[in-house]
Amino acid sequence: MFDKKLISKTAEKYKKDIVKFLRDIVAIPSLSTKEKKVVDRISLEMKKIGYDEITIDPMGNIFGRIGKGKKIIVFDGHIDTVDIGDPSLWKVDPFKGRYEQDLIYGRGSADQKGGFASALYAGKILKDLKLQGDYSFYVCGSIMEEDCDGLNWQYILKNGEIKPNVVVLTESTSLNIYRGQRGRMEIEITTKGISCHGSAPERGINAIYKMAPIIKDIEKLNSRLKIDKFLGKGTVTISQIRSTSPSLCAVSDSCTINLDRRLTAGETEKSAIEEIRKLSSFKKANAGVKVLDYKEKSYKDLVFPTKKYYPMWTVPEQGKEVQTAVRAYRRLYGKKPKISHWVFSTNGIATMGMHKIPTIGFGPGDEKQAHSPNENIPAQDLVEAMKFYVAFTLEYC
Repeated sequence: MFDKKLISKTAEKYKKDIVKFLRDIVAIPSLSTKEKKVVDRISLEMKKIGYDEITIDPMGNIFGRIGKGKKIIVFDGHIDTVDIGDPSLWKVDPFKGRYEQDLIYGRGSADQKGGFASALYAGKILKDLKLQGDYSFYVCGSIMEEDCDGLNWQYILKNGEIKPNVVVLTESTSLNIYRGQRGRMEIEITTKGISCHGSAPERGINAIYKMAPIIKDIEKLNSRLKIDKFLGKGTVTISQIRSTSPSLCAVSDSCTINLDRRLTAGETEKSAIEEIRKLSSFKKANAGVKVLDYKEKSYKDLVFPTKKYYPMWTVPEQGKEVQTAVRAYRRLYGKKPKISHWVFSTNGIATMGMHKIPTIGFGPGDEKQAHSPNENIPAQDLVEAMKFYVAFTLEYC
């Protein structure tokens, strides 16, 4: 058991501090592969709070630890963001951390520096109140998630830096408990042709015309993909199309389309590729298909190549991790929590999807704010998430 009144009172006391910290890190642009400055700022805050150990791994992920118990609990929050898009759509400066009417505005406020800030300050509550337990409480500020979700944890786990008993993702959930997500893949299909002068197209083979029936079949494929009762439907959509030719007065000699494939329960990399290969239009065009690779350097110049295949994952509702979260929530708020799943993808594709480490989610803010202009997060959500992370840690141990 834990003293919910004491935890709640302490969290409310730290509201001003966490708001200031979040505004500070929102004001630091941190696109994927460019996170160094925000990592440095986070390191200073961890030192100020009094984390027992602070480490930055060779990729550039930052960890803070409190306690040295047997049960390793990691609260993960990616600290990179997408870009701002069209600046004219923003009513506020996306890098000022504007705070008004209990909302903090800016790129990364909800997706997802807010969740990370709550986890960081949950550690302060554990530390300052000397809340004992057989835990090692870790906060991970992971990088490059927006470019390649789960790349960070693929690296962390492959290199044996840490082996958590449970991972809590602090992505936005509107303060609900999430236990899974659909997976995804980035797929490329190419057709080849033979170029010739555009004045006599019959002399060549137009790669765009070979691709056209495939495009129609991809649209039809989307309507018959699997549906899962919990995660929903698998989907596929064409996100980009391009072609090559010697000039604008020539027949196209190649055409390429990119697919965004979302994978529901029971769908895998192999099954998704096989569905495409079985299309009659694909066979007739003698087209090629592949899963794209990711090979970008981190801000520390480390390259960790991976395929852009991100498996779906769920954890059971009656399992230890979800039920621990439910108990912690009930004891804090005296009511039943909503249990759901993310629409988008998270680092859980690596922790649970690839490495089978039990993973759940609970975070401040609404996931609909992700990647949107005028992105914002309620400051009170930060406080509530802080309370929950402390309660979950004590309940788990």
